Amino acid sequence: MAISTSDFRNGLCIYVSGEVHQIIDFQHVKPGKGGAFVRTKLKKLKSGNTIEKTFRAGERMDDAFLEKVNYQYLYRQGDELILMDLESYEQIPIKPADLGDSVKYLKEEMELVAMQADGETLGYELPNFVELEVTETDPGFRGDTVSGSNKPATLETGAIVQVPFHIKLGEVVKIDTRTGTYLERVKK
Repeated sequence: MAISTSDFRNGLCIYVSGEVHQIIDFQHVKPGKGGAFVRTKLKKLKSGNTIEKTFRAGERMDDAFLEKVNYQYLYRQGDELILMDLESYEQIPIKPADLGDSVKYLKEEMELVAMQADGETLGYELPNFVELEVTETDPGFRGDTVSGSNKPATLETGAIVQVPFHIKLGEVVKIDTRTGTYLERVKK
């Protein structure tokens, strides 16, 4: 189905040069001279790369129907990750590289979403926030309370993130998987 630039909204998927891109941000611009245009920031779903592209106002392009399929991560087998489709219970192997950097936050039994267009999987999305246990970190010392200071901590999945000095071994922390940053300590 063809859509116009006036139909743009964040999260909409469109075909650009035959590839599916998701609109991250857009801005309608009406200069004093010349015709109006729309400046966009697009994410190529297959590779995760972002590009900036300008469209003429009213330009038409094909929108992509993006299907989201829910999976659960079961276990690692050799150099593959085994996922289970939560509707059909079919198990599929994928390469860790298919998840990109977010693979380091993947924990057994975690649910993730596969984005598919035209029967092809374009990418996977983990939950935006995960709760993981700290398995290795330096102990905090009395007096190490300088605001804004952090120390490295290894999480149960092997990911290393910067956490505040008061975080101890065995505590559970909340991490933003999009940025890899510590958000808060989880009280159990």
